[in-house]
Amino acid sequence: MRKLILTLSFIACTLSSCAQTVSILGDSYSTFEGYVTPSTNEMWYYAHNGNKTDVSDVTQTWWWQVVKEGGYHLGINNSYSGSTIGYLGYDGNDYSDRSFITRMDHLGQPDIILIFGATNDSWAGEPVGEYKYSGWTKADFYTFRPAMAYMLHHVSMRYPNVDVYFLLNTELREDITASCQEICKHYGVTCITLRDIDKINGHPSVKGMKAISKQVLDVLKTKK
Repeated sequence: MRKLILTLSFIACTLSSCAQTVSILGDSYSTFEGYVTPSTNEMWYYAHNGNKTDVSDVTQTWWWQVVKEGGYHLGINNSYSGSTIGYLGYDGNDYSDRSFITRMDHLGQPDIILIFGATNDSWAGEPVGEYKYSGWTKADFYTFRPAMAYMLHHVSMRYPNVDVYFLLNTELREDITASCQEICKHYGVTCITLRDIDKINGHPSVKGMKAISKQVLDVLKTKK
């Protein structure tokens, strides 16, 4: 009887009811009009994207391709254009209202979380700070390393038994890149260090989106 139940459960899962749910925590690279929660988050990619890039359809985004080609369900895409992991944004402004830390509790009930960040921290000139893995204060979050560490620590606690991946952009500051890799290693989070991403105006083109999706899927497939 137990064998029969297990067999029936396996059959049910093969009929897609057990497909894993993927949620995204990101910045402009992961936005697309009409597909971000909450809808009040600032967008960068629109159906009519003007001269920003050649991406004009949601099916061209990296995350849509990962979900579709990987056989996943799309959970919540909580991405916000221009957002930083830490609290310090462009021109020294306080970005705590849109930071990854502020939004990381609002990802639904995923099986997989894909975090694609640190780009704006790098571009905005956020101080890298010191490695800190406990005893954080609000002041710590205005530097990158403590903010990054707190985010990964909190996500691992907030979403137990969920697979977390960090996508690391190309062409970032060396100290930001090295910090992401080191902190991911500390928490046992898979860091997908991207390579050869075609961009227009600093953002992935159709070709760049495809390269991101392929590199992410290559890693996810090894974990199944």
